[in-house]
Amino acid sequence: MNALRIQPYEPGPAAFRVYDSRWPQVAALLIEAIESQDVRLRAEHIGSTSVPECGGKGVIDLIVTYDGGDLEVAKSALAKLGFHPQHGREPFPETRPMREGSVEALGTIFRIHAHVIVRDGDEHRGLIAFRDALRSDQELRMAYESEKQRILRAGVTDSLDYCHAKGEFIASTLAAISKP
Repeated sequence: MNALRIQPYEPGPAAFRVYDSRWPQVAALLIEAIESQDVRLRAEHIGSTSVPECGGKGVIDLIVTYDGGDLEVAKSALAKLGFHPQHGREPFPETRPMREGSVEALGTIFRIHAHVIVRDGDEHRGLIAFRDALRSDQELRMAYESEKQRILRAGVTDSLDYCHAKGEFIASTLAAISKP
């Protein structure tokens, strides 16, 4: 896995991309590389790129989870692989960082967001629940794709504004699936 080299992140405008079956393959390579850095870390593929047939921005979202007290271990492991602190306005705080990078694999350059969070915390459970809901409910997946396309048609192409705009859909989905 030493051949995997994380390169700088190239930001770009939000745009809709149809599902690419290489996304989970690249995520698996990244997960292996991250977890091989330290046995205390776990990585999981989340977001649209982790949901079969779900289109989206095409950025591979990962969560890198650690047990309490191991935040610096996680940040150091990602830095060794070549990930960089998040750029742009409104970066996540260093107490809950996101790391960025890109990787050339399978004939393409893929952008990556690695969200560093506490394992089994509320955020971890929510991200997994949302991913799993999209995977198991085709109507929900299609509604999520439609919402993202609606946001883009409205002229929202700034990546941060796009993320904020789809936040209500995500929050309402999580509220609905967490009801007993």
